Amino acid sequence: MRNLKFGATAAALFAVAVTALPAGAETTVLSNVTVIDGTGKPAAPASAIVMTDGKIAWVGPMAQLKAPAGATTRDLSGKFVMPGIIDGHVHVGMMKDVTQDVKFYDRANVEADLKTYAAYGVTTVQVAGTDKDVIFDIRKDLRAGRPSMARVYTSGQGLVFKGGYGGLYGLNVPVGTPEEARKAVAEQAAKGVDFIKIWMDDERRMIPVKMTYEVSKAAIDEAHKRKLKVMAHVYYLDDAKELVRQGVDGFGHIVRDQDVDKELMDMMKAKGTWQMSSTLSREIVYSMAVMPWINDPFFTRGVTPGTMSALRSPEREKAVMLGAIRFPGLPYEKRLFADMGRTVVQAMDNYTAMVKTGVETGMGTDSGPNGRFPGFNAHEELQMEVMAGRTPLEAIKSATSDNAAWLGDKTIGSIEAGKWADLLVMDDDPLADIRNTKSISAVYIAGSSVPTIWQTCRDRPSTACTGTWKDRSPTPY
Repeated sequence: MRNLKFGATAAALFAVAVTALPAGAETTVLSNVTVIDGTGKPAAPASAIVMTDGKIAWVGPMAQLKAPAGATTRDLSGKFVMPGIIDGHVHVGMMKDVTQDVKFYDRANVEADLKTYAAYGVTTVQVAGTDKDVIFDIRKDLRAGRPSMARVYTSGQGLVFKGGYGGLYGLNVPVGTPEEARKAVAEQAAKGVDFIKIWMDDERRMIPVKMTYEVSKAAIDEAHKRKLKVMAHVYYLDDAKELVRQGVDGFGHIVRDQDVDKELMDMMKAKGTWQMSSTLSREIVYSMAVMPWINDPFFTRGVTPGTMSALRSPEREKAVMLGAIRFPGLPYEKRLFADMGRTVVQAMDNYTAMVKTGVETGMGTDSGPNGRFPGFNAHEELQMEVMAGRTPLEAIKSATSDNAAWLGDKTIGSIEAGKWADLLVMDDDPLADIRNTKSISAVYIAGSSVPTIWQTCRDRPSTACTGTWKDRSPTPY
């Protein structure tokens, strides 16, 4: 009874606070909504959210709402609201249609990607190791006010091994010794990165070298000395175990060469190592010769005309099925799609095992490079998490408050008083069907409405795109 009395008192105090806002404050009330707050709590129907100057001033039952004088009220009866999605593993600014090249990376291209993420309800992204230094100016501007595109966390230029796999050719400076690794980390830290990214992979043994454990340990130790987390690209179970022993903070991909075992998962739990992103949607794209969503307006609105033409071409299907691909600057060919069906299954099985064991898991897509699409893949990732055994509520939590916890950002990730009003409004209930996250009615960043994907037509006039949520394709899986 004492707790109930305290709860009622707190609600009353909140109501008083909302009615006593500073003069001139910009306030919007979203009324009659079902709130999915991102913390894992059950949905709260018949609720309201009060946003003032970009932040959540109050959230609670409609019966307790006392809207401030002069507030703008938007009746959203029948709609559902969750926090904006946080994608913990992306790359930006590197593509022109389906061609990946460092020469395309500039501020305009980065911001075009960030606006596309926002249109899909992805209001924060963490860029994993492939940014030019202009990203720091973009990040500064986004953090200085109320952004109209996705917020950014960056690791600048991640660490790749000399002659090895990873990064964006022409951008990342390869390291070959522990001394070079420590120097590279120090250089990134001096620029003000949010974390450090390293790659430990040999592209399924197609490359003769891979980052050594001496180099990875030097990078991790130097990063921790500078109070920075380290995210590692990993593929093999043995490498994952060694990196956990060295103190890596999180993995940007899941183990895919074999089943994860009790030893790895117990170590990760004991050390607090995150499966920061599992990139399941990345793995399934690599197993498809023809993308089943190729005509879905939820997809087509967010990609360029050149991308659409390339993806629909018979030449691509033939190359995927039969040929190897040589990316700009790489000294070897990549048989991207060989045996990827098995890899998808392995990734899903390992994700399921980690969730059941209680390993900390975030959500990330590795979207941005060829074949993985900004914003779109986040919704596919949530769907695949549910296919792997999570409930929709758990999947939403992984992409909101859990990812905010990984970032260490207490201002985003849940619908709570004092946090930024980064919100995704949906027509249909995502807890009934996780695919309903695509039924986007509105997106708010810092309390301001931004164009949704249903109002977007990338790189062409808005009238060139047709189709609505009701015209969506059946699920491809």
